[in-house]
Amino acid sequence: MSALTADRNTPSRDNVDFEFPVAASTKIYAGGLTCLNAAGTATKGAVSTTLKTVGVAQATVDNSAGAAGDKRVKVRRGCFKFGNSASTDLITLANVGASAYIVDDQTVALTSGSSTRSIAGTIRDVESDGVWIEI
Repeated sequence: MSALTADRNTPSRDNVDFEFPVAASTKIYAGGLTCLNAAGTATKGAVSTTLKTVGVAQATVDNSAGAAGDKRVKVRRGCFKFGNSASTDLITLANVGASAYIVDDQTVALTSGSSTRSIAGTIRDVESDGVWIEI
């Protein structure tokens, strides 16, 4: 592609709402932490080193009986409250600004679990009933 020689109407997004094809044999629940796997299809948050967090599912999408891409999931980026891990992986206010790691589609932890977990996002606040994560 060459450089512009005239005005261009450049498409844009609000950087909040996105939609992705869902992985084969996968069910993603509304409100669940949603990621892209190594193949670039959406899956629920889980212990894995190859996931890339993309947001929170806006509706349940059941592609349990489908092939990759048969269904799509709408996700939203932003700051969301997830469950806090426990024991040595518990996130505290002292960790605000650090990365949180995916335990499952509703739980985050302080550590990578000995390099077994992907990053969920950035810790923004901690309350008694959960951790606010910016995705």
